[in-house]
Amino acid sequence: MSHQTGQKEKTAVALSSVFAAIGLTGFKIIVGLLTNSLGILAEAAHSALDLAAAIMTFFAVRISDKPADLEHPFGHGKVENISALFETLLLLATSAWIIYEATHRLSALETHVEVSIWSFIVMSTSIVVDISRSRMLMKAAKKHNSQALEADALHFSTDIWSSSVVILGLILVMVGRYYPNLAFLEKGDAIAALVVAVIVIFVSVELGARSIQALLDSAPKNGERETIIKEIGRMKTIEDVHDVRIRTSGAGWFVDMHVLMNGDLTLSESHAVTEQIERKVRKILPKSDVTVHVEPGRKKRRDS
Repeated sequence: MSHQTGQKEKTAVALSSVFAAIGLTGFKIIVGLLTNSLGILAEAAHSALDLAAAIMTFFAVRISDKPADLEHPFGHGKVENISALFETLLLLATSAWIIYEATHRLSALETHVEVSIWSFIVMSTSIVVDISRSRMLMKAAKKHNSQALEADALHFSTDIWSSSVVILGLILVMVGRYYPNLAFLEKGDAIAALVVAVIVIFVSVELGARSIQALLDSAPKNGERETIIKEIGRMKTIEDVHDVRIRTSGAGWFVDMHVLMNGDLTLSESHAVTEQIERKVRKILPKSDVTVHVEPGRKKRRDS
């Protein structure tokens, strides 16, 4: 797949998420205000953040795929990581508001929540849309190694669980109304909102930590460095592989390494070996920008 085709696919997926988030947010706000359900309003706020995140993802994907230039010689990939970090801050702010409102309702003597068929329709619709969007986004994220798309997928997948919790809260409200001795269950809507906030905080912290690690150029933790050293070390012209450094930038990677080669290889032969090294690295980490520093070794050439 060409770079241009991949960019169009990522942009299309991100844009479809924007439209999905717009529809869900508007639907939840209307039903939440009509029913006075804090659980649904909390979900509306959550979806509003998903909308903001989807919009940021859309622009981040477009900007991050721009080629390197004189002002940005390493490309624009870090835009995806910055976008994910900003999404984290929005999620944490919304969680604080949800916790405040839920605590207030739990302490109130009486809070009326109108549970109607629309309450369940909006949340069920949300779950169906979220399942579809999260699967599509995660598929695209893995295919193109995009942290921005992965973060967006995480938002939608979180909505699946939080929407299910809200439905449970609405059911508890209904049970509390029909059975006076279980009236305390009417607080289930506020409790569901608190659970939503906890879910959002958990996802936010995880996403924020990963974004910060990427911005700080933390090394990958899936064994890529060890795999590269092992594969390059198997080459007959390579005596040693050391000082391997890997950092991510958006969907791409930057890999630097030092290798010891047979000391009597010609410049052309050494260059050919470095090209082989680059191909091997890109099989392990696609879309890698590989820099190989060659050092003369002690072994003599072995003619085959």
